[in-house]
Amino acid sequence: MAGQQFQYDDSGNTFFYFLTSFVGLIVIPATYYIWPRDQNAEQLRLKSLRRVHGRCLWYRLRLMKSQQSIVPTLKKAALLFGWAVFLLLAYKVSKLDREYQEYNPYEVLNLEAGASVAEIKKQYRVLSLKHHPDKGGDEATFMKLAKAYSALTNEESRKNWEMYGNPDGPRVTSFGIALPAWIVDQKNSMLVLLVYGLAFMVILPVVVGTWWYRSIRYSGDQILINTTQLFMHFMYKTPTMNMKRLVMVLTAAFEFDPRSNKEAIIRPTDNIEVPQLIRELGNINVKKKEPPFCYPYSLKARVLLLAQLARMDVSENIEEDQRFVVKKCPALLQEMINVGCQLTMMATSRGGLRAPRLTSIENCMKLSQMVVQGLQEAKSPLLQLPHFEEEHLRYCISKKYKVRTLQDLVSLKDSDRRNMLRFLGEEKYDEVIGVLGSFPYINMETKLQVLDDEDSNNITAGSIVTVTVILTRKRMSEMFEKEENAPLPAEEVNTEEQGDAKNKTKVWQNKNKGAKKAAKPKKKKLTKKKPVTQQQAKGDKAKQANGNVAGNEVVSKEEEEDLSDKGSESDEAEGNKDSPSERDDESDKQSDTEGDEIARDDEEEWEALQQSIQRRERALLETKSKVTHPVYSLFFPEEKQEWWWLYIADRKEQTLVSMPNHVCTLKDTEEVELKFPAPSKTGNYQYSVILRSDSFMGLDQIKPLKLEVHEAKAMMDNHPQWDIPETEEEEDDQEDSDGIEESEEDEEDND
Repeated sequence: MAGQQFQYDDSGNTFFYFLTSFVGLIVIPATYYIWPRDQNAEQLRLKSLRRVHGRCLWYRLRLMKSQQSIVPTLKKAALLFGWAVFLLLAYKVSKLDREYQEYNPYEVLNLEAGASVAEIKKQYRVLSLKHHPDKGGDEATFMKLAKAYSALTNEESRKNWEMYGNPDGPRVTSFGIALPAWIVDQKNSMLVLLVYGLAFMVILPVVVGTWWYRSIRYSGDQILINTTQLFMHFMYKTPTMNMKRLVMVLTAAFEFDPRSNKEAIIRPTDNIEVPQLIRELGNINVKKKEPPFCYPYSLKARVLLLAQLARMDVSENIEEDQRFVVKKCPALLQEMINVGCQLTMMATSRGGLRAPRLTSIENCMKLSQMVVQGLQEAKSPLLQLPHFEEEHLRYCISKKYKVRTLQDLVSLKDSDRRNMLRFLGEEKYDEVIGVLGSFPYINMETKLQVLDDEDSNNITAGSIVTVTVILTRKRMSEMFEKEENAPLPAEEVNTEEQGDAKNKTKVWQNKNKGAKKAAKPKKKKLTKKKPVTQQQAKGDKAKQANGNVAGNEVVSKEEEEDLSDKGSESDEAEGNKDSPSERDDESDKQSDTEGDEIARDDEEEWEALQQSIQRRERALLETKSKVTHPVYSLFFPEEKQEWWWLYIADRKEQTLVSMPNHVCTLKDTEEVELKFPAPSKTGNYQYSVILRSDSFMGLDQIKPLKLEVHEAKAMMDNHPQWDIPETEEEEDDQEDSDGIEESEEDEEDND
């Protein structure tokens, strides 16, 4: 009877198969994910950005890092070594002998398959004489020959061979373990036990415990949980937070504390350099004794951040620390905005809690712009451009140009712009225009509706309002092209032409005046008198033409055609009055057309609803890349992508209406849905749809949103379709009663 047998690999051949598979499972995926991408592509990308971003700090640091980094070389070397081991093992496996071969008696006897019994006996006789032990042959070979002869001549042996592949019947099922026999040898038991204990009882628990301890300290956005709790405490404590207080709370984050983050460093030279920066910056609330603002790490981070906003030069010793602080700030400010939104939602749902004011949340957004651009709050957004200094602003804000924003600079004529920026020189001017042309210009379209409602345009109290905002990103350079191609408006005509226009009266102006004078009495006649025929209209027209004063033109032929059309329409109307059947036909046609229009509108609404549902499903399934467009920032140490905040606010009440949506995928066009509950009271409300950049100053947009809230429809308690009879008898009784009522009504009509 067949059984099972487990045996270790004494020869080590099976172990090579296992080892080859294991190395292949590691090397192949690692090559796909770890192999350094084409460095030439990265170099070409940086080269294409050089014209615009060549002066940015992050660009210069990226070039230095790509030239000095040896990490790609080490990765390539490790992967090549892994592939060499894999190929060596594969070659070794290919040279191994096959231990388990299918038994074939024809091969043992050196016969072709299907040989006759006579040929089998003849071949067996020849080989047995040659390999018989008494004749000096090999006994093992002779036993194989005898077994093969028996399998082909004995009916039972032949049947076993055909069924089980063995003349002796079913064999014991053998399972090979892909481990060499020396691993389970008693001599090596202590060594193997020590390795197993070290791997599974020391190394594995330490690795899992380290990962778990680190992961529970961070939120999903890789922000320390202690930092989130700190922000929540101070935002609840100070609902209206000015910029000075906001900087203090931001720099108190535990990411800057060496005890919580190993990347933060306290240097011995901080005791000398930090006080020197404090004296240069001025009043920064050094004497504030409120923890954690008075801690050394918080004070250092605050000083370095304020030095970044003031564009102050720092020593090389703390320059790396300043870059670390500045790189962390955008993510921390986003976490602070999320905390403010959570507190607002809690205050709205529960009541009794103090929600942060809109000013506090918008200050977080403004501070993000300030950190990326390295500018203080009161500074001009023109300082984001290269070669612009404080002393150059007086040329821009002069009475002649009055340029205070980037939009003002774009709207200038090229000649005025060149004249205003003549202090730059031709080369620097071209660089400034190139940078300004790369800045984003966002076109924002809004649509207000109530989804999943019969009347989507009717907003009732308490309904969920959806504001669909379509954002289209363009470049400022497109605004330059539009300005060049657009015709000059009436205000920009030369003064000489304006003087000539005042002195000379043009013929087309007289024509229009005469036409207007002639048109007025005709309109009065048409409204006061009965509809006239075409001949009467022509006769009146001739009389008016003869009675006109010299210098005025006769009425044009187009007006004659209009009068004739009106006369014919009046004739048709009179004819229709005399035929009631035709009026009925027309009313039927109008009702049919109205029904078709209603059906068409319903189909369009249904298609729009289906398209919106499909868009939502696609948005849930597909993941868009957050790589949009690199931000032009002269003093930010890391490449930053263009991201935006989109939200609805009540600026009068200083509250959020919808939570800010962080739009991170706006490359060309993006559709965003903002939802909020309509007010519980009816009336007109004035909200604002606000778009803010997290990187650029002076590019924010505010669009008014008017909301008219109506009373909600009353729920019907009883409806005919809800009166469902319980039994068939009740249905019959109800039909009989309806028939009796109808017969009584007919008798009354006959009487």
